[in-house]
Amino acid sequence: MTQLGFFVDVSKCSGCKTCAVACKDAHNLPVGMNFRKVHEYAGGNWKQAADGSWTQDVFGYYVSLGCNHCSDPACVKVCPTKAHHKRAEDGLVVIDATKCIGCGLCAQACPYHAPVLDETAHKMRKCDACFDRLQRGLQPICVESCPNRAIEFGEIEELRKNYGKLAEVAPLPSASKTQPNLVLVVPAQARPAGDTSGTEY
Repeated sequence: MTQLGFFVDVSKCSGCKTCAVACKDAHNLPVGMNFRKVHEYAGGNWKQAADGSWTQDVFGYYVSLGCNHCSDPACVKVCPTKAHHKRAEDGLVVIDATKCIGCGLCAQACPYHAPVLDETAHKMRKCDACFDRLQRGLQPICVESCPNRAIEFGEIEELRKNYGKLAEVAPLPSASKTQPNLVLVVPAQARPAGDTSGTEY
């Protein structure tokens, strides 16, 4: 089975949120609803030594994140109507709106907070990797809109071959929870998943 996924070069992300805005515009999402979010994680401080000199351990970086189309998706496991399902042909995790009852269990279970409630339709929605664009041979809108070319999308094994297997960094949860189809390149000052020394904005 082909498994599609995302690559994010955290070291290139400037936090401009163009990906999130382009996604919101392309899907005509209302105020308060986002399929892609840019997480900022920062911390550290300046410290004065006994000799009067100063050192610092300040850090800060951004992580662009949508649905990771996990290999062990928590949303699929908890959905009482089987609206959430993983497509056999490409591994994308999608929601069948005809079956969704908007209960929100998927949102509670997802450690990445990907599913969101459409309050007008009373249905859960989330990133589907711009499936309509993929059908036309295009890339997801977040990939095409990123000015720093920090996001890629494709077969996850190819992405791992090119960039490695790292799939977690603070403030994201451990990849062991859902086995996300995500590959990250992170800056030297990045903190590991589970780190609490910084603050998420």
